Amino acid sequence: MADDTQLYRVPDAMQKLRMSRSVIYEQLRSGRLRSVKQGRCRLIPESALAEYIVLLQREAS
Repeated sequence: MADDTQLYRVPDAMQKLRMSRSVIYEQLRSGRLRSVKQGRCRLIPESALAEYIVLLQREAS
């Protein structure tokens, strides 16, 4: 069964990026990681995770 998730809650993004909650929220505040809100829930699109990874790779080189 394929993982068709397109929006991730912060704990899921933490696990995928291997980062702490505080680091995720700092990246969200700074605009380096995009998110959307649905009611009171902060959701991070899969595309935003991919863009953030590319950003980190670019900064590392």
